[in-house]
Amino acid sequence: MVNCCGLLTAQKEPVPLKSVDVELEVRDHVATVVSTLNYENKEDKPLEAVFVFPLPGDAAVCHFSAKLRQTQIVAEVKEKQKAREDYDDALSSGQQAFLLEESEQSPDIFSMSVGCLPPGESASIRLEYVTELSVQADDGLRFCLPAVLNPRYQPQGSGGSGSGNAQVTSTPASLVPYTLTFSAQVSSPRPVSRIESSCSLDPLQYLNSEQTKATIKLAAGHKFDRDVELLIYYKDAHQPTAVVETGEATAKLGTLMGDPVVMLSLYPEFPQAVMSSVASCGEFVFLLDRSGSMGAPMNNSKTDQTRISSARDTLLLLLKSLPMGCYFNIYSFGSSYEHIFPKSVEYSQQTMEEALKKVGEMESNLGGTEILRPLEHIYNQPCIQNQPRQVFVFTDGEVGNTKQVIDLAKKNSHAHRCFSFGIGEGASSALINGLAKEGGGHAQFITGTDRMQPKVMQSLRYALQPAVVDISVTWDMPKDVSVTVLSPPITALFQGQRSLVYARLSGQISEAAEGCVTVKYSLAGHPSQNQLQFSLKPAENTGLTVHRLAARTLIRCLEMEEREPGQQQDDSVRKKVVELSVQSGVSSAFTAFIAVNKDSGEAIQGPLVRRNVPTARLMACSMPYSLSLCSAQPSFKTSMMLGSAGSSAPNSVQYGMNSMDLQSGLTPCSMSISLPSYSAQPHCRKIRECCDSMSSGPDSVETDGMDLQSAKPTSKSFIGGLFGFKAKKTVKLSGTRPFDSGECRPCQPPMDPLLQVVSLQKASGCWDLAPALATALGKTSEEMEKPKPASVNQEVWATILSLIWLHGFKMDSQEEWELLAMKAVSWVRAQNSPCVNECVEAGNALLGCKVQKDALGL
Repeated sequence: MVNCCGLLTAQKEPVPLKSVDVELEVRDHVATVVSTLNYENKEDKPLEAVFVFPLPGDAAVCHFSAKLRQTQIVAEVKEKQKAREDYDDALSSGQQAFLLEESEQSPDIFSMSVGCLPPGESASIRLEYVTELSVQADDGLRFCLPAVLNPRYQPQGSGGSGSGNAQVTSTPASLVPYTLTFSAQVSSPRPVSRIESSCSLDPLQYLNSEQTKATIKLAAGHKFDRDVELLIYYKDAHQPTAVVETGEATAKLGTLMGDPVVMLSLYPEFPQAVMSSVASCGEFVFLLDRSGSMGAPMNNSKTDQTRISSARDTLLLLLKSLPMGCYFNIYSFGSSYEHIFPKSVEYSQQTMEEALKKVGEMESNLGGTEILRPLEHIYNQPCIQNQPRQVFVFTDGEVGNTKQVIDLAKKNSHAHRCFSFGIGEGASSALINGLAKEGGGHAQFITGTDRMQPKVMQSLRYALQPAVVDISVTWDMPKDVSVTVLSPPITALFQGQRSLVYARLSGQISEAAEGCVTVKYSLAGHPSQNQLQFSLKPAENTGLTVHRLAARTLIRCLEMEEREPGQQQDDSVRKKVVELSVQSGVSSAFTAFIAVNKDSGEAIQGPLVRRNVPTARLMACSMPYSLSLCSAQPSFKTSMMLGSAGSSAPNSVQYGMNSMDLQSGLTPCSMSISLPSYSAQPHCRKIRECCDSMSSGPDSVETDGMDLQSAKPTSKSFIGGLFGFKAKKTVKLSGTRPFDSGECRPCQPPMDPLLQVVSLQKASGCWDLAPALATALGKTSEEMEKPKPASVNQEVWATILSLIWLHGFKMDSQEEWELLAMKAVSWVRAQNSPCVNECVEAGNALLGCKVQKDALGL
């Protein structure tokens, strides 16, 4: 009989995982993470505990060990199938065994198996990995400990079934039955300015007077409702650096682990004259995720704006900021995909208005997350001459075929740049970073209280920068030293962003010697170069961190090469990966960590009971429903799918849950929901009350990514209210009482004043002197028209007033409107209008501002 005390799942099953302790050490921009997972078997039978969890997609997992009583067992890396066989053999013979393996579909998901844990026994599992910290637009370094693993949508026919996939068991974040402690120590040659986080932290403590070392801890009571994200700021701007690390003493010379390795961090500086110019051409393709999970709140709050409504507002800013003369199109996807225009069209007032109208109607109602097909369609479109293609991808990153998507981006890297945005907690870092890396663009993550708009506009500024081409890296080393570059060629450079290069050094190396690296490139037709001179003296106390990061980089390159057409028949590349993984002790898609306790004495008797340790997940909505259940094995494909197209009834939306009910572990055969029609305006109080009351019932089940379209408020999206669209579908909920059919009166929230003003700007950059603009600026039409200089036309006057208002009242949001303001200034200049000074003075007097003409750019 099971002893039902201690940690329990939502199904009242004991959970052997008690706690997770994480220690982070950051040295400049490299992080070492040590996680200790403490298991205890409180049942009366031996257990096998299986835990599927997320890690950063670019992490190099380099250590896995188990401590049983006083015995420490260190795992070794083996070919994956051999490791699985060793694990199974150990369990069948009653030995304790531990297995850690990476998902074959996505490198940011791992599965850990703790086998043959006897009754009453405890085990501590130690997992270690190293990773580089990405540089943010504000010069912060971002570290993310993924605590949330949302179900990944697995498209049919994508090779997502089979033994290579992890079996995910997840539970709502509020019900995670184990605890997390987290502490970080940061050190750098430069002072640590501050550390920020979306989670509650204890106060920062400095460890020396120079403030180059500091420590911080996660406050007690972490709720697993978000990833643990740190933003680390140093007092000085990032500088190019080189770190030389000596090889492993026991490794053979001439190998990666035996020879010294250098890690170069390059921060190219571009000529200011070139950077101040903005491209007036380009084909901008925006690809928006409209799967059900995009209906979730941005900030885990019932009152917060949803991901899809924030994306709509962001598309408004993007469309207003595009330069005249460019081309654009907007795609959206779920289980199917749509595009606003058959092919990219020239940007004009007419096409912008048509696109904005369609954007205003977009909801999270397209079902699953099949991103591969729309990307294929985009790449198959012929490129427009002299219009470089820039693809912007917005997704919450819950897909199962990550590697296929990244491979597609790499295959088409010659024809586009890809800028990717991971929205919300649990977005796949492997997908978001992989798309940007292979697409020669830039990745951004929008989590916690982040606003989407400033980060997206930062990427638009990158996209409007002239593309850096003809990039080359040359090495000038002492004559007896040779260099083997381990990193793929640099394909993209952006102002203020870091490029990393790993290389193996061989030959006679003197610690007094120096090397030099030169990066040459062409920017807007101007040849440029940056140089970095560095000492070949090895750094102290780095262990093998640089070697492991270099090994990880080379392993990822070889894995991608192995997936190329024709390579599957030739296993030579796979053998190289396995050999390198075993030699370096760094995990790969084709290897696994395996540890067997061969000194445990007598074999453990009795059948093993399997316990799947749940991972935190976030949900978009809570609803009760009644449905028939049928037993099934949990699968990696744990997502709620919406099939809005081709519904079985004209006024119904059918939902089918794929593979398993995420709480019960049982498979619902089908599920149908029906609600009265009503206008899908934001903040509909009656519907919110319905949803809130329903979610508190004893039979309520949280459903991941379910889009209830008309049943769920669309939050405070400005653009939805702007176009006043309505949801016309009705939904029927089988076996439960219907919603109150009383009249629902939509009540709109106050419109965001900034978006209200922005929405009135024309594609050319000017504003009309219209009553709507007067209202947005807080004036009457008469008040707006009266002080206008007689010789100035109405559009010039309205545009200068709008610019003054932006500079006078919205400087805290300058990143969001800066590009569209530059377009407005260019338009005013082109009018050669007299009395600009007089307009600025009169506009300041009218609006109560003191904005100088120079500040406006006029």
